[in-house]
Amino acid sequence: MTAPDGDITPLLSRIANALERLVPPPATPVDWQADPAYVWTGSGARGVSRLEAPALALLKGIDSQKERVVANVARLAAGHAAHDMLLWGSRGMGKSALLRAAVQDAQGIHPGSVALVQIGQDALSGVTALFAELGGQDRRFLVFVDDLGFEDGDSAGPRLLRSWLEGGVEARPANVRLAVTANRRAIVSRSMSEQDDPINMRDVVDDKLALADRFGLSIGFHNCSQDDYLAIIAGYATAYDLAWDQADALEWAQRRGARSGRVAWQYIAELAGRVGKAL
Repeated sequence: MTAPDGDITPLLSRIANALERLVPPPATPVDWQADPAYVWTGSGARGVSRLEAPALALLKGIDSQKERVVANVARLAAGHAAHDMLLWGSRGMGKSALLRAAVQDAQGIHPGSVALVQIGQDALSGVTALFAELGGQDRRFLVFVDDLGFEDGDSAGPRLLRSWLEGGVEARPANVRLAVTANRRAIVSRSMSEQDDPINMRDVVDDKLALADRFGLSIGFHNCSQDDYLAIIAGYATAYDLAWDQADALEWAQRRGARSGRVAWQYIAELAGRVGKAL
């Protein structure tokens, strides 16, 4: 409906105002110097004001792995040569927790020097834009992809990862290193059909393992022994002043069907809940 005098300007103004309200405000540019950690969504980032990580001393049963990861992240934080890292192996053995703890430890030694940037597998296609932003910063970054895996027939994902690691046009900048956790060393799923090539049955397998070989550090995490499992629980129980019983802890693992650092932490959460304590 037009105004009585035929002037439609007020109507057009109301429509324009309504449309403006429907459009979300532009995203605030992220400050890459402000926070200890960030999450990349594929199209943008948000800062995380507190990096949640266990104390390094509480990560038991992975002493060799811990030493290598902590040393490498310390190099990155100090501006020295550092490796891209692949942490692979058994579930629940502290791969992602160790990465977070190593970055937190390095931040304590070199405040503000390094930040963790976590991306999900569904945001991998936007990593080139992330690298463009990080490359212009006077800070080091550990870009972290948790639980990465490519399915059979997915050639684009592995090819992109190779490009990031080996100096392609989309390679990560000099102030950035990649850290990937995966359940398989090859990252790409494998099956018995790989052995069916009558010409060279190792070619396909070797090509998949070559992706893992592009990481300067490839560190395996293996199943938790009973002694390691109990040592993890003892460390947590001491830190949180919780009483525990070995037989009860072993029964907990038996019911869960596994012994791992994750199962040990779940048992600690159970103990704390029983006595009404927060963790």
